[in-house]
Amino acid sequence: MSKFEGVLVSDHWLQSQFTQVQLRSLKSKFIASKNQSGVVTASDLPVLLAKLKPFSEMFKENEIADLLDKSGLDMSNGIDFEGFLRAYLNLHSQAAAKLGNSNNSSSFLKATTTTLLHTIDESEKESYVAHINSYLRDDPFMKQFLPIDPTTNALFELARDGVLLKLINVAVPNTIDERAINTKRVLNPWERNENHTLCLNSAKAIGCTVVNIGNQDLVEGRPHLVLGLISQIIKIQLLADLNLRKTPQLVELVEDNNDVEELMGLAPEKVLLKWMNFHLKKAGYKKPVTNFSSDLKDGEAYAYLLNVLAPEHCSPATLDTKDPTERANLVLEHAEKMDCKRYLAPKDIVEGSTNLNLAFVAQIFHQRNGLSTDNKKISYAEMMTDDEEMSRDERCFRLWINSLGISSYVNNLFEDVRNGWTLLEVVDKVSPGSVNWKHATKPPIKMPFRKVENCNQVIKIGKQLKFSLVNVAGNDFVQGNKKLILAFLWQLMRFNMLQLLKNLRSRSSQGKEITDADILKWANKKVKNTGRMSQMESFKDKSLSNGIFFLELLSAVEPRVVNWNLVTKGESEEEKKLNATYIISIARKLGCSIFLLPEDIMEVNQKMMLMLAASIMYWSLLQSTDDSESSPSSIAATPEASPAPSVNGDEGSEFSMSAEIANLSIDDAASDTTVSSIQENNDTPLQ
Repeated sequence: MSKFEGVLVSDHWLQSQFTQVQLRSLKSKFIASKNQSGVVTASDLPVLLAKLKPFSEMFKENEIADLLDKSGLDMSNGIDFEGFLRAYLNLHSQAAAKLGNSNNSSSFLKATTTTLLHTIDESEKESYVAHINSYLRDDPFMKQFLPIDPTTNALFELARDGVLLKLINVAVPNTIDERAINTKRVLNPWERNENHTLCLNSAKAIGCTVVNIGNQDLVEGRPHLVLGLISQIIKIQLLADLNLRKTPQLVELVEDNNDVEELMGLAPEKVLLKWMNFHLKKAGYKKPVTNFSSDLKDGEAYAYLLNVLAPEHCSPATLDTKDPTERANLVLEHAEKMDCKRYLAPKDIVEGSTNLNLAFVAQIFHQRNGLSTDNKKISYAEMMTDDEEMSRDERCFRLWINSLGISSYVNNLFEDVRNGWTLLEVVDKVSPGSVNWKHATKPPIKMPFRKVENCNQVIKIGKQLKFSLVNVAGNDFVQGNKKLILAFLWQLMRFNMLQLLKNLRSRSSQGKEITDADILKWANKKVKNTGRMSQMESFKDKSLSNGIFFLELLSAVEPRVVNWNLVTKGESEEEKKLNATYIISIARKLGCSIFLLPEDIMEVNQKMMLMLAASIMYWSLLQSTDDSESSPSSIAATPEASPAPSVNGDEGSEFSMSAEIANLSIDDAASDTTVSSIQENNDTPLQ
């Protein structure tokens, strides 16, 4: 069994300035810059730093060399990795000073990898602790840890053992099969790592962005990363109903039926602002609220909103007072009479805390949205929503896109891809260098033909990648043709997975393309070599609906991951669902980044069956590579890299390690695959 400790730096302060993902990425670049003698010299450093994106846009190599000369760093005897990190931070501070208060400073800081400027907002921490204490207080396992004291670091200590898993299930119920969670009072490092792997893959599966967060960051309980992830999870929970599918009454916010599609394309935060302004207009409030910060600082908008939603608790003193803090206090008292959870203190309103204001407004919406139940409008809104299977596909592709780490975030797939820019970003991620950015137009795009140009380039690249795009034009995407959008994204996702397999094979100097048939053959042979009889004829084999084959496949690649005492025979619909939810959670626990739902397994969705088998195959083959965590390519490509268990038992009878990889394959860039751990489970097959 290999031991994983992340990238360790002897200077603890220096290590604290970077996440593990950032350290791995920087170390891979540092290693790649070593000369034939195996060292990085002072003359190599400006060249290396000038290639890093934040600095490449600001400094030339000679400017970086001058800045390093003036820094006083000792570089006379070559540069070690820690010296490189210090030089990086020094250059960062020089860049920040150069930008000063310019408009570009915030974008620069977002582009840098250092966490030097991260601070902990104690108000947010206190609010999130209160949320966890409230929503998890009845959880049988969590009772022993709650209530959490917000004045201590107990929250970060609990995060090390996987408390966020429980929070994910609160935000989106049934995301994680809790049978897959390690819930002993004291967890060993491997069990803790399994929980973190399951946590990060499940967080991605509900829409969280975890590109810059790795297992080791959770193991260390890094405060700003833990709070950032908690913030995303809570936000997803609070905004879950801000769409027409969950709350068709929202159609009242638009005056014309033609505006319904526009409403469907809005991000949940924008819908919440639209809802707030809708009621403020009715209440006679003149100023539009455009954000959850400065526009709410004086508390007046809150006073008008609560007065129109709950006039029975209205107090003239709220608007009469001139002191913003006093008004904020009266607003919170009014909200408490409506049974709204606080989420924030008066000073948070006055100081304009964006996250806490958003949470507070969302809580008001949940408690009393004040929308009508006009049956005609509601029935029209319900007609606008998609059928169940199309909705599941939309969800899968949306979450997959958001997991890739592109700059755009997709809230509504069919609306957000119509300008072509997001699709270009995804295509460039899957097939780097394929997009001609000089011929692309970045949003906001006012001219319709620019959107068509973007989408035409997407189609052109798709044809170069040999996608089936007969009679498909860019304008079909601009017009929001749902079937064609889904068909294109399926081919893109499949291409990405096959490239992942192919690129993994390239490490063994093999170049053969991977096919669906190769994946099918690998899965069947893997199960057969364990002595079990299950086989699948194709990815639409109806026998897959009971889940037994995939459980046996998971057990074949890591015998200890399946607890057969928890597996049903899969005869009834209820038993099939239990098996399907268990499959998804233990696959994520291994390190598979998958976005299917239990229904996809139960109904044998051919596309999702292929992706599930391919993801398991990728994880299994990745374990067969030597030093997969330490090689520069895998360091840069697998941000959640974590400990790899030994691959047990059946490899010798199937192939040698290298032969197995040579016969089949996958690429690292978008998989976010994490390697897993050990769990003591009963490996008795189902009778």
